[in-house]
Amino acid sequence: MVASAAVLLICPVTAQPLGLATAARATTLPAGVTLATTVPARPDKVLVVVLENHGPGSALRQMPYLAAQSRGYARASSYYAVRHPSLPNYLVLAGGSTFGVTDDRLPASHRLGGSSVFGQVIARGRTARTYAEGMTSNCQRTNAGRYVARHNPWTYFASATERSRCLRYDVPAGSKTAGTLHRDVAAGRLPTFSMLIPDLCHDAHDCGLATADAWLKTWLVQIKAGPDFRAGRLAVVVTFDEDEHASGNQVLTVVIHPARRGVVVARRLTHYSLSATPSRQVDAVPLRSAAGTPGFLASFGLR
Repeated sequence: MVASAAVLLICPVTAQPLGLATAARATTLPAGVTLATTVPARPDKVLVVVLENHGPGSALRQMPYLAAQSRGYARASSYYAVRHPSLPNYLVLAGGSTFGVTDDRLPASHRLGGSSVFGQVIARGRTARTYAEGMTSNCQRTNAGRYVARHNPWTYFASATERSRCLRYDVPAGSKTAGTLHRDVAAGRLPTFSMLIPDLCHDAHDCGLATADAWLKTWLVQIKAGPDFRAGRLAVVVTFDEDEHASGNQVLTVVIHPARRGVVVARRLTHYSLSATPSRQVDAVPLRSAAGTPGFLASFGLR
């Protein structure tokens, strides 16, 4: 894997690097192959945005901004959620397991032991946050307004260490002009791993996909203008927790990084693969059932 700002050729069908020697000999680029020369293709920060309850067909049709990002950067064409309803998917993303959960009950009903990926990253000396829209206090374990705890998986981890870290680093997102996320983006201090959790309207659960698309555009324009993204340090992953029972739980997953252009990854990936990403970012063993899964960033030539 090439981990510098050198020329890298990426095939959009397999997302396999062709290597420096091949790149140096290439005089005519194959159709759809893009040169990335300005930023390193090895981000050390990942921000995951989770939307709700739609398969790739409806998302691509009704979310023109996200569809444009999927064409302009990269997407997984065979990415799957784990099950229905929502909560088990979020727990997989945060802990590499469903923990046997089959419902959407509040954290008081599901007190999970062991580490989350957030706690694992922090234990390795790196940084992690959740930015939750509409949350009224840090690490809020009850629903309020358009905020629901089931979409904020760190709140389910109940050990004293996890609870302490959640109370410190699981924070209200704030607005697009003020608050923690806005400040972290502008200052170039997004953490090693973070999740951005929209409220029930902006995640397309209670409102339409067009509303979610407009919300996403406003945030992504700001994030992409920030120093983390422009320097190639940050990859943004936009995915959906589950489909609408129409596509075998396949969901649209888009990877946005300035070193990728027009890449389509056909390898089968799941929420378990994405769950392993923060662990691998800090050279730790992925948690629980995420261990042994295909490398998510590696599949996009980003690790």
